[in-house]
Amino acid sequence: MSFCAFFGGEAFRSHFEPGIYVCSKCGYELFSSRAKYQHSSPWPAFTETIHADSVAKYEERPGTLKVSCGKCGNGLGHEFLNDGLKRGQSRF
Repeated sequence: MSFCAFFGGEAFRSHFEPGIYVCSKCGYELFSSRAKYQHSSPWPAFTETIHADSVAKYEERPGTLKVSCGKCGNGLGHEFLNDGLKRGQSRF
């Protein structure tokens, strides 16, 4: 399933088929469906990336990191620190 800066709203948010989410620009593996979970946000939510270098990130504001593809730099959205399923876990 391709993953892009604009996820496509509900289409990706409610998609829970097994698979790998990849960058829409270069095809690099970003997230596994095993790391995806239901969240109140209108966007898909993931707890972790597939590879340590799947994404590049920088602090946009306290508690929020801007995230892009680790291979080509395609914009992917944000990582919200301490907003995951478990205490201390992030949400992508």
